[in-house]
Amino acid sequence: MRELNFNEKKGFICDMDGVIYHGNKILPGVAEFIKWLHEEKKEYLFLTNNSGYTPRELQQKLKRMGLEVDESHFYTSALATAAFLKEQAPGCSVYVIGEAGLYNALYDAGITMNDVNPDYVVVGEGKSYSLDTITKATNLVLKGAKLIGANSDVSGPIENGIMPACGALVAPIEIATGKKAYFCGKPNPLMMRTGLRLLNCHSAEAVMVGDRMDTDIISGLESGMSTVLVLSGVSTTETLNTYGYRPGIVLNGVGDIVKKAKGII
Repeated sequence: MRELNFNEKKGFICDMDGVIYHGNKILPGVAEFIKWLHEEKKEYLFLTNNSGYTPRELQQKLKRMGLEVDESHFYTSALATAAFLKEQAPGCSVYVIGEAGLYNALYDAGITMNDVNPDYVVVGEGKSYSLDTITKATNLVLKGAKLIGANSDVSGPIENGIMPACGALVAPIEIATGKKAYFCGKPNPLMMRTGLRLLNCHSAEAVMVGDRMDTDIISGLESGMSTVLVLSGVSTTETLNTYGYRPGIVLNGVGDIVKKAKGII
């Protein structure tokens, strides 16, 4: 495998949870990484499978942590889900289990809410998730609504451990109905192609940086991008060895990208 030269690369697509922060705690080396991206005039995009936040909320979250990043640098699985539904069935109706990020993206795409006979049941992360909502979703799917998941992650890192993510939350509906969800977030190539288009980058010029082998690294790999696995989130050196594919490089965190680029490590 050819040595990965970060200075040669034009664009960087980065996951957020476990790469930039854990919960409300910024990770080491992140400020230096963002400063380097700006100084070197790199194109960059934060591509997150978390469907709960709007780009503006993510921008403000980073601002509270002391990082100034424009709203245009964020793309979420909620936006990917809304774009997919708008393309597939313009003006369709949905029953949603999720947060503001998902609702806003769907509204902006001209999609209406419907808990009687929706075209789709759409599931994202959310505090509104309960036995009542999954019972409602289950019966709507059995009546013919198509099941969509914002992303297939089964867990996500938080400050003191992990929390169940969309893949785990949609599983009871899949099991109860016998229907499989279609997931719009990473590693769906539609989301990756959109990310590259927003960066105005060819895949060979871009790097995917993430903490998960099963979403971030596989999506970068299958899109033809260089890949960086950081060990600041979900993956460890042990879990890395359980997969039949490998990232281009394994680093402790995004701060090591800067050190590599500057020849410090």
